[in-house]
Amino acid sequence: MAVKGQKFKHYEDTTKVEAIRLHVEEGWSYQKIADHLDINDKNRVKIWMRKYRQLGEYGLLDQRGRREEYIDQDRYVQKLKRDNQMLKKCLEIWMREVQKRNIVPLKKQQNPTLLLNSANCLASPEADTTPT
Repeated sequence: MAVKGQKFKHYEDTTKVEAIRLHVEEGWSYQKIADHLDINDKNRVKIWMRKYRQLGEYGLLDQRGRREEYIDQDRYVQKLKRDNQMLKKCLEIWMREVQKRNIVPLKKQQNPTLLLNSANCLASPEADTTPT
C-alpha cells in the first residue's frame, strides 16, 4: 500500500518492451525477467504483459493525462483521412454540377465582377457553356 510521500519507481518504455520480448520470444519467467532487469516486483511484469496482450505496444505507454477520444491516434487519423477524401469527392462532384449547369456559387453572386471571372474560370475548352 502506498504511503504518503512515497516515491514510485518509473520504468522506461525500452525496459517494458525488453521484458515483453524476453517473456514472449525467450520464454523467461516473470521472476527471472524481474531479476534480470532490476524490476522490484514480478507482478509489474505481469501487468505489462496483460496490457501488451490487450492493446499491443500502445498499451505499454503511460496514459495519464491523455484525452480518451485521442487515445488511439492511428484510428483517429485514419478517420480524418477518410473524411477528407469523402469531402474532396463531394467537392469534385459539386464542381462538375456547377460547370454543367453554369451556376455560380452563392458567395460569388454577391460581387458582379467575380461573377464574370468565375464563369470564365469554370468554362473548360472541351465543355460547351452555351445554354441549350
